[in-house]
Amino acid sequence: MRVLVVDDERRMAAAVRRGLEAEGFTVELAFDGEDGLHRAREGAFDAIVLDIMLPKVNGYEVCKRLRAAGIWAPILMLSAKDGEYDQADGLDLGADDYLTKPFSYVVLVARLRALLRRGAAPRPAVLEAGDLRLDPAQREVTRAGTSVSLTPREFALLEFLLRRRGEVVSKTEILRHVWDAHYEGDPNVVEVYVGYLRRKIDVPFGRAAVQMVRGAGYRLAADGG
Repeated sequence: MRVLVVDDERRMAAAVRRGLEAEGFTVELAFDGEDGLHRAREGAFDAIVLDIMLPKVNGYEVCKRLRAAGIWAPILMLSAKDGEYDQADGLDLGADDYLTKPFSYVVLVARLRALLRRGAAPRPAVLEAGDLRLDPAQREVTRAGTSVSLTPREFALLEFLLRRRGEVVSKTEILRHVWDAHYEGDPNVVEVYVGYLRRKIDVPFGRAAVQMVRGAGYRLAADGG
């Protein structure tokens, strides 16, 4: 498995490479966002470990540009920034997981293996359910041709539901993917944001796309409601 590690802290990047190579990974390094972008576009990597605070082009922008270019290798973001909004920003822009520094190499390897098990199935450029459309690259949502303004968290929630449209997803799954794998706040925040979403993409258009499945979770109707 080929992994690209993009981190300007050279000692840390070298240590990560040694650790991953000891686990059987083939590792390539880049020390700034510009080089990381180039290598990610030119090489066929199975996963990317991406720092946020990078010279030339920051990690958020690297992630955004890779997704816009249709490169869907799983991205694990590394950062000393541990605020929930920092993590949400990374996930909203297309990262698959987020790990704060300092971190355990055992956990890093386990997270990478989990991402690789999921694979990098091609993701459509635009997600659709009936006349509901979400463009991840342009950060745009429309319903029946009308632009809908969403907050970053609402956008992330809708994107997750659209990627799993027609499926029932639990509150726990939503928290893990839209908030954080280790979120410890009030789980009822999911219900609150589902309500916000309904008031923006359903109610004004007389639709019912976001459905609650009692005792199981939520589902976004495959036909857009």
